[in-house]
Amino acid sequence: MAPRVVVLEADGGSRGNPGPAGYGAVVRDRDTGEVLAERSESIGLATNNVAEYRGLIAGLEAAAELGAAEVEARMDSKLVVEQMCGRWQIKHPGLRPLAAQAAGLAGRFAAVRYQWIPRDRNRHADALANAAMDAAAGKAPARAAAVASPRVVEPPRAVAGPDSPARAKAREVAARAASATTTGTDPATAPASWEPRPSFTATRLVLVRHGETPYTEQRRYSGRGDVPLSERGRAQVRATAARVAALAPTVAAVVSSPLSRCTATAEAIAGALGGVPVRREDDLVECDFGAWEGRTFAEVRQEWPGEMDAWLASTRVAPPGGESFADVAERCRRAVDGLCRAYPGETVVVVSHVSPIKLVLRDALAAGDGLLHRLFLDAAGISVLDTWPDGGVAVRTVNDTAHLAAI
Repeated sequence: MAPRVVVLEADGGSRGNPGPAGYGAVVRDRDTGEVLAERSESIGLATNNVAEYRGLIAGLEAAAELGAAEVEARMDSKLVVEQMCGRWQIKHPGLRPLAAQAAGLAGRFAAVRYQWIPRDRNRHADALANAAMDAAAGKAPARAAAVASPRVVEPPRAVAGPDSPARAKAREVAARAASATTTGTDPATAPASWEPRPSFTATRLVLVRHGETPYTEQRRYSGRGDVPLSERGRAQVRATAARVAALAPTVAAVVSSPLSRCTATAEAIAGALGGVPVRREDDLVECDFGAWEGRTFAEVRQEWPGEMDAWLASTRVAPPGGESFADVAERCRRAVDGLCRAYPGETVVVVSHVSPIKLVLRDALAAGDGLLHRLFLDAAGISVLDTWPDGGVAVRTVNDTAHLAAI
């Protein structure tokens, strides 16, 4: 008969952070301390945080296979424990899918309680993880059992608070994993390093603003209205397509806002790349400017002075009948997260509008909202950023317009 309550000890790590990585997990009978299952695996190049989450996931899967009703998950990763309890936000796209997977597994049990423990009380899982890291680094696998910790029978302790709120938070993490609303870079989840990261593991996003439209020259708010490219805009698009083809000759996909000024730009780029498929993504559409759509900047300043001041002061304020930049940022994060999952380690061209691209760059640079008013993005300008599986980001180019000099 399967034990009702099991203890899960999990760990993970990498040689270099990121580097050759692996995880280990041990499932014990809580009452006897008997080892019921062990899991360990080398996972290639990854960070400590990714490996730790993978260890938790493997342990929860093993506990589910054993038919356990409740799990006491013990880890020496403060980050994973606090995030799974819902007390810390999950700010990086590389960790959110892993947290969502762990939360989904946790939902299979009547209760899952998370507890942080010192490393010296997690020696068995640590040894399994180190053996997996050695294998990932090409070394002879270590014999984890030789250094495994002895069986320890401990009484249950509710150290992570009541279970129901924790499980509710875990489900909330799963529900919002692909659309988190936090911004900026958390150094706890994206290890700082002065060394260049390996580009072959990054997903590269080539961000392209569409070419000019009549509204661009007339200085009008251009949001959801489907304004076509102008003659100058079409010339810009041709030059941009050639530039993108030179920058990124191998592209997995071209992804575009559904509005025609973007799809025309995307199709020209796809043609220059030899017929790469164009995929439309609604989350990349421009901000809905509501009552301001099609109005000149001067008209809006004159007719809605108070509303404009409030809008400029906070990204959570929307134009009358429109959409806030906070809402735009949320859907743009969802789009970027989806692209990173769909095209890991590949290059994707993203054709969008000034507001979505600014918001993506703001998040990538871990900048404040002031960046939105200080960063200028030209029509048909190109920006490039790389994202790694652990949430690390490198912005390589912002508003490259050298290809437009002759237009």
